[in-house]
Amino acid sequence: MATNGSSSWFPSFARSMANASGKPATFVIAVLVIIVWAVTGPIFGYSDTWQLVINTGTTIVTFLMVFIIQNTQNRDTQALQLKLDELIRVTKGAHNLMLDLEQLDDEHLERLRQVYEKLANKARSENKTR
Repeated sequence: MATNGSSSWFPSFARSMANASGKPATFVIAVLVIIVWAVTGPIFGYSDTWQLVINTGTTIVTFLMVFIIQNTQNRDTQALQLKLDELIRVTKGAHNLMLDLEQLDDEHLERLRQVYEKLANKARSENKTR
């Protein structure tokens, strides 16, 4: 079931579920479930059990979707970082220091941000004088 030599079924499952959950048909199904639930309100006298059904269902779906979305987001972020690392690596004049910045702690990242902010401010001020 897993692709690309992965030994875990979850990444493939998460990717499939994330793709399916973002489709218009899935949204329509969710809206229909809510409409059916709302229409059955008078039938069940707007009972506590009737309310509990939708609350429990939405809580379970939300809870599970957090993990699915986080997994796909982590994969997308990792792939994007690798692509950026490759662009930095092959760009003449680029600083290889910029590779794997996501591995640095917040203090190091902040120092680098300040360095690049100063470079940007300097470039802006030089551009204004032209």
